Amino acid sequence: MSQNLVEMTLTDAQIAAVVAGLQQIEEALPALLSMESGDRRGLMLMGPRSEPFARQVLRVLEQNPTIVPPSLDLAAAQADLLAFDQLKPLLERLQRLVSRVDDTVAALGSDVMDVALEGYGQIKLSGAAQGLDELRREIGGRFARTRRRAVEPS
Repeated sequence: MSQNLVEMTLTDAQIAAVVAGLQQIEEALPALLSMESGDRRGLMLMGPRSEPFARQVLRVLEQNPTIVPPSLDLAAAQADLLAFDQLKPLLERLQRLVSRVDDTVAALGSDVMDVALEGYGQIKLSGAAQGLDELRREIGGRFARTRRRAVEPS
């Protein structure tokens, strides 16, 4: 018996609605940026443990403007914190959605592979009588093992 983790049929209208929704999100957030992985590595990130520290420092600086040098752009940092607070719940929701889409794609692929492997077994079992030997060898290339070369001692 084949597995069937998920059943899904998408209409062209559903796909178009999703694409339009994604386009709408991208248009509503034009300041989003895209960084190379190397660029992220060099950044000082505000994680769960450093967030209270950063918030408290900004609060203290706001309450004591005489200690803020002109070179320190407190207003920009406060604006960044506000945008951070606004985007964080959206990010969490999008991550949950991406996780569900990823799980669904994995389940769909697993369902397909389950049937394909079972079907391949049937082709191997009774395909010769149907003239499917050549086709079986062709699609069986997925299971072909490659020989590993012995590592030569240095």
